[in-house]
Amino acid sequence: MVDGLLISIVFLALVFDFVNGFHDTANAIATTVMTNALKIPYAIGMAAILNFFGAVVGTHVAETIGNSIVDPTIITKLTILVTLISSILWNLVTWQYGLPSSSSHALIGSLLGVALVQGVPIKFYGLKTIVLALVISPVLGLVGGTLIMILFYHLFRNIEIKKLDGMFRKIQIFSAGCMAFSHGGNDAQKSMGIITMALLANKMITGFAVPKWVMIACALSMALGTAVGGWRIIKTVGRGIIELKPIQGCVAETTSALVIQFATHFGMPVSTTHVVTSAICGVGTAENIYNVNWNVMKNIVTCWLITIPLVAAFSGLLYKLISMFV
Repeated sequence: MVDGLLISIVFLALVFDFVNGFHDTANAIATTVMTNALKIPYAIGMAAILNFFGAVVGTHVAETIGNSIVDPTIITKLTILVTLISSILWNLVTWQYGLPSSSSHALIGSLLGVALVQGVPIKFYGLKTIVLALVISPVLGLVGGTLIMILFYHLFRNIEIKKLDGMFRKIQIFSAGCMAFSHGGNDAQKSMGIITMALLANKMITGFAVPKWVMIACALSMALGTAVGGWRIIKTVGRGIIELKPIQGCVAETTSALVIQFATHFGMPVSTTHVVTSAICGVGTAENIYNVNWNVMKNIVTCWLITIPLVAAFSGLLYKLISMFV
């Protein structure tokens, strides 16, 4: 028999995906909107649709989230419930202040905090692999964005600026689509992993395998969240770091999509926010290091660094508080 706690977990996991969708809308469409490659309604519609399709193509990342941090057969439903509450609250706070923080960091930090307080053994090898992926992926975005941008400047140096802008505004539609597909493929799977953990903890499944209904529900939730849009963060990503040209937006999106697809193929949960903002920073650096608004980047990086410890501490305290009444 399905209990109320499990229903609450599934509901909150879908809420997390929804919040993740509008929190991370900027990842897929900010550069396209800010360079006028697409009008906002078309950009959001495209991102929502491709987020959905990206989310239903695999479950490697879901399996990593569900199996590589803690043993899903020994955690409790309360552990998962508090993990989701903490993650959602963090996403809402950072969205309110327009900070492109990491939903992945929030989820992992929340799970760690609750597990440590509860005394659940941590799989440190799996955790180390995940953290390594989270650290390396922005570096790849930064370096890749810089190198590809330098290459493009060399290849198209003899083309008139106005003609170049027109050409890359069209190409950007494709690159933004790739980015949206990649975002759905990595981020939506995190909630799939959490729901599957809950089903396993409730003995509704015998092994860690993501049910089809979980895939579709998470994909739909993220697509709906993307359709709502997170305008505060779109402004930060699209204009706060550098004033993007169409060629720069295209390179940033293409670089980000490649890094995220590579990570998803190997089941690594990465922060799409980190990758995109690093790639934007890279394309700006390629032209002129002083074009980058380093004060904005400093605030973003600070948010990245404090997310896991702060959310872990909060989720641990929240778990202690709730467990007193449950």
